[in-house]
Amino acid sequence: MAPKKPAESGKRKGELILLEVKQDIIRKHEQGMRVVDLAREYGRSASTIVTILKDKERIMGCETAKGVTILTKKRPAIMDEVEKLLLLWIREKERAGDTVTSAVVCAKARALHAELIAQQPGTSQEEFKASHGWFEKFKMRSGICSVVQHGEAASLDLPAAEEFATEFLETVTAEGYLPEQVFNCDETGLFWKRMPRRTFITQAETKMPGHKPMKDRLTLLFCANARGDLKVKPLLVYHLENPRAFKKHKVNKERLSVMWRSNAKAWVTRVLFVDWVHQVFGPTVRRYLQEKNLPLKAILLMDNAPAHPPGLEEDLAEEFKFIRVIFLPPNTTPLIQLMDQQLIANFKKLYMRELFRRCLDMTDGSGINLADYWKHHFDIVSCLQIIKISWDSVSQRNLNSCWKNLWAACVASTESSTQEQAVVEEIVSLGQTMGLEVSTQDVEELVEGHNLELSTEDLLSLQEQEKQGVQPDTPEEQEEEPRQLPSSSYKRACKLWGELQTFVNDLSEDQAAAQEAVEYFDNVVVAPWRAMLCKRQRQQNMDRFVLKQARQEEEMLAEDEAC
Repeated sequence: MAPKKPAESGKRKGELILLEVKQDIIRKHEQGMRVVDLAREYGRSASTIVTILKDKERIMGCETAKGVTILTKKRPAIMDEVEKLLLLWIREKERAGDTVTSAVVCAKARALHAELIAQQPGTSQEEFKASHGWFEKFKMRSGICSVVQHGEAASLDLPAAEEFATEFLETVTAEGYLPEQVFNCDETGLFWKRMPRRTFITQAETKMPGHKPMKDRLTLLFCANARGDLKVKPLLVYHLENPRAFKKHKVNKERLSVMWRSNAKAWVTRVLFVDWVHQVFGPTVRRYLQEKNLPLKAILLMDNAPAHPPGLEEDLAEEFKFIRVIFLPPNTTPLIQLMDQQLIANFKKLYMRELFRRCLDMTDGSGINLADYWKHHFDIVSCLQIIKISWDSVSQRNLNSCWKNLWAACVASTESSTQEQAVVEEIVSLGQTMGLEVSTQDVEELVEGHNLELSTEDLLSLQEQEKQGVQPDTPEEQEEEPRQLPSSSYKRACKLWGELQTFVNDLSEDQAAAQEAVEYFDNVVVAPWRAMLCKRQRQQNMDRFVLKQARQEEEMLAEDEAC
């Protein structure tokens, strides 16, 4: 028996083709590239390219998890759904600065699998164990690297918090910082159009077709000094840059009480945070210190969330080099994060109180019932007005008292809990006046609900938004139509984009991150251009057909007249 021939060098035996590569092959073929040219470019046989093209509907229509790069035919659909939601959950944890271990990820995967199975009555699935082998393959498919492999995620680090507090006090004492010169910032999510869960408005909205629980979410970044006499203009991140309500109310974004920014997830990113420091925080603090005749130096204290860049001081413009940035140690935020110590919760209660007041004022004697006002008249501009009133209502004593665990010497007096309770009682009273079923417990649940971990339902909703883009349900929140350009401009842009994609894929060191960025830009920016070009092409073809028919009829009429 003849010996087996050694494998040819360079032959890709058994190597899987990434999903993104398959999709690129299909897109290029649809743009007119030949099979032989594709085979040559990707180093594959022509038969392999043809097989991919035959399966293009499944490949282009698949909805794999963001970051999953390999598509297999034997994979159960529910497992792909689990991994989609799991990746969203991991990214949310990263955004919050939380640490997760492989054991925590596996436990979450099992929980997601069980919930999805429960939502599909009659579905029979084998028990999903989320084993170590599955986790390793999941890592390979998705490219995640932020999960701690061994041990448990660090719990609250009390010794580190105590050590930091000691060092912080030594710093402010030795360098002569005053409470006016020390600032703290933190961000929080706000479901600006959410009512307590037992109210008829919430129950009606939940039953509405296409209801998206995440669509009304925005993120706020608050900042104030330890004295409590300076509140810096907040940063607000929403999922739309130009809501329709802005045009309706003739809003000038530069004159808002917040710094308005947007992205698809309504999250504070590194770029947005640095932008806020340079445009708002730095100039405001400089002006404040000059007016107070205080030395031009300041401390900005914040946690180590992903949006807060570690190298911020190096990125500061020369005019803001007087700002010193200090980060809280990991796993100490609940112990010493100042904005977390009831201040943000108080703001949300004040927001709810003002929201209920506005609802009562707008419906009392106006002929508009609450449901109609809530659906057709309460928009993001109303929300901005309420945010301003609520942030202005946070007292100086409240801002100052939240420093008691870190810098007790600068605290004049602690905020009375009776004031906070009075706000809650007023919310309940206003709600009951409007005929809403609201209790003290409902208010506390709603405040806590802004910061709770995303449920499976929320993850599914967020996934839907990522897949389709955020499509608001009401005309008041729709974004304005984009400016139309000539077809030649879109064609040139698509051509340049194709060249840039090749350049990025060839030179990027972090292929996973580069591919995610390329895919996002392609889906959000370039895809609408392609769709517009196709629509215009179809219209042109129809116009040519009609014109041709008209010319033929004219010629026939001319011949008849000649006869």
